[in-house]
Parts: sequence; structure tokens; C-alpha cells
Amino acid sequence: MANKRKVVLVGTGFVGMSMAYALENQGGVNELVLIDVLKDKAEGEAMDLSHGLAYAPGRMDIKATTDYSECKNADIVVITAGIAQKQGGQTRLELCQTNTKIVKEITENAVNSGFNGIFVIATNPVDIMTYVVQKVSKFPTEKVIGSGTVLDTARLRYLLGEKLQVSPKNVHTYLMGEHGDSSFVAWSHSSIGVKPLKAILKERGKSEKILDELYKEVQQSAYEIIERKKATYYGIGLALAKLVKTILNDEKAILTVSTYLNGEYGHEGIYMGVPAIITNKGVREILNLELNEDEMEKLDNSYKVLKGMIEDIEDILK
Repeated sequence: MANKRKVVLVGTGFVGMSMAYALENQGGVNELVLIDVLKDKAEGEAMDLSHGLAYAPGRMDIKATTDYSECKNADIVVITAGIAQKQGGQTRLELCQTNTKIVKEITENAVNSGFNGIFVIATNPVDIMTYVVQKVSKFPTEKVIGSGTVLDTARLRYLLGEKLQVSPKNVHTYLMGEHGDSSFVAWSHSSIGVKPLKAILKERGKSEKILDELYKEVQQSAYEIIERKKATYYGIGLALAKLVKTILNDEKAILTVSTYLNGEYGHEGIYMGVPAIITNKGVREILNLELNEDEMEKLDNSYKVLKGMIEDIEDILK
């Protein structure tokens, strides 16, 4: 990892710019480069961010370009570019195929610049797009990381904290698998502080049925936000900022990123959201949790869903 603390963001839509704004507010990044096919949009965003630097915690050089040579000496390239799924008339498969073409080209441009840092991907469907970046770049799998279920897990921690009246920072739980409808919660490894969640529910006289209700609320929350305001971006923006700073600061933090399975959980050849230790070299280690039978069944199902989607884009990758 270089010492420049330079981040290149490809895609200046709501998600990418929410991350950029979070990074500016938190500090710790020396140089931020915005790349977008819409040059005027990227330049406008860079100007808008720069005008607030007098009130930011540190110095950050912000620029906009269409030139991928800026990736060459970057520590991290974050990819958020792609189309969003249209309501009605567009299948998830069509979204996947379109974004595969977009992400493939972006990856080729970054690699051709000489970039040798870490890729962070948020373009949806994120598990598949992370797979695409790794296959196209041929980077070591630990250096290609998707946002996975980092946001889903944060939503779950917030909602569970609200339900139990405890800070989400002290809620320890993981939402795993596909960033999508086949995700699941590893309730057998969930705790409040160091106390098992189910033990706390029993003490408080609460039914475990609330766990299913909470998962459904997390699963549907993005749809509800989109229905109300057309898009969801602040949460994922903060989640991406956390992931970027975890890498830059070598925090060795555990996040449920989309990472490559190589025998963990009995599967290989796929990216999916699992808890992993993140360092300045990428994914150092996957936490191979002992899931119960029900959880393992759900993980297997998530694997099948993702494997099927990969088969549908193999021709594009070739």
C-alpha cells in the first residue's frame, strides 16, 4: 500500500458522491479523484466538494477527469458506476448483463493505467460485479472487495438496537450471503455486548419471532426508501467510507464484505458477503463461522443464486 492515501472514485452518482462527502467530512484521504463519462457532472461535483474544504477536518485535493491514468498511483479505486434497476420492464438479469459490460470496461481502463492497489466495488448486483472485476483484472482475490452486506448489517444493527434500546455499536450480528433477497442473518452468532442475543430476548420475555420480523424489515428497507425518495445512498455512502478508511488505516476491522470463497463454508469460486478481517492489503482472513443447519442451508441457497447469475454473464467476460 502506497502512502499517498489517494482514492479514485469511478461514478459520480448519488452513491459515489455520498461516499465522497463522507470522506471529506471524516478526513484521512489526501487526494480524491472523480472519474465519470459525464465530464461536466464530475467537474461540478469536484467544485462543490472543494468549496467546503475550509470547514473540513483536513486537507484534501479534489479533482475531476475522464483520464484513467489517475488510477496508476492510487491506493484504492472505488467503482460505483452503472445503471440502477428500473422499476418494471427490466429484469435483474438484464441489469446484471448491462452492468457487467460497464464494469468490465472500467476495470480494463484502471488496470491498463498501471493501477496495482485495491478495488472496492459497490455497483449492483455487487457480488457479481466484484467477481467481474477480479476476473477481468486478474488481481489476487484479496485485493478485490465488494461492499457486500456491510450496509445490510448496519441496518440490522440499527434496527435491533432500536428494538432493544441499546447502541447499535454494541450490537454484534452479521447479515450474510448475497446482497439481495437470498441473504440471511447468522442469529446463532448474534450478541449484545458479549451476551448472546437469544438469551437477552428470553430474559426480557420477548419472542424470537421478532428476529424474523427484523430480517424482513432490513430486507425491505431499501425498497421502502426508494419508494419514498427514489434512491438510497447515504447509508451505503457511509459504509463505503468506512471500508475505504479501514483499508487505508490498516484497521484490521471485521466487515461483512463481498469476498472470494476458496473453500470457506464449503464453497469456492464465488464472491458473497461474509465477515472478514480487512487490512491495508485487502482481505486478510475470512471468519469461517460454525453455522447451524438452517443458516447453512440459507448460505447454500445464496451460493446457488449467485452461481446461476455468474453463468449468465460468462459469455460477456469471454
